[in-house]
Amino acid sequence: MAFFKRIKEDIQVVFDQDPAARSYLEVIFTYSGVHALWLHRIAHFFYRKKFFFFARIISQFARFFTGIEIHPGAQIGRRFFIDHGMGVVIGETCEIGDNVTIYQGVTLGGTGKERGKRHPTIKDHALIATGAKVLGSITIGAYSKVGAGSVVLKDVPDYSTVVGIPGHVVVQNGKRVDQKLDHNKLPDPIDDYIVELQAEVKKIKQELDVIKGEKQDDD
Repeated sequence: MAFFKRIKEDIQVVFDQDPAARSYLEVIFTYSGVHALWLHRIAHFFYRKKFFFFARIISQFARFFTGIEIHPGAQIGRRFFIDHGMGVVIGETCEIGDNVTIYQGVTLGGTGKERGKRHPTIKDHALIATGAKVLGSITIGAYSKVGAGSVVLKDVPDYSTVVGIPGHVVVQNGKRVDQKLDHNKLPDPIDDYIVELQAEVKKIKQELDVIKGEKQDDD
């Protein structure tokens, strides 16, 4: 009964998080994040029993089938939601709490060839937005958010919002961060960088125009 209860819970969290979900059949047969999670549970079972080869075979099948790569050693809590999911990578020593949400292109990875605990710990109710990279044996605090495209290399306190490359805390006020599907409204470091580049290009063009004008006067 516990098995079927967990399956139902996995499906229900999709309805809670994704307004596009319309039916149980749609979730069961078309949501790659759900498929990746279910296959991971099987792979993790074999991994804990030290059948590492079988565990990796299952995880590689899941990667091919869903575009989501979860190492069978990763520990994942309840009500975990992967939205879209293509390009998600979750490392071997990752520990993910309950009610965590991540989006496509997220990497929860290591920083090198170190051994032992080398991947992130994501605490309950955290949200990792599109394309974010969380690297190393660091902790993302409970109810915290990592903005789209950010690269996080240091611990993030509870109830915080992190953006940028490298990631830095921009919100930490002791109040609960509301975990809505509005991660697109977080500050976008890539967009900010493009704006800065455009300003630099405009400045260079203006300087070139001045130089050309001075040269024409000399002639």
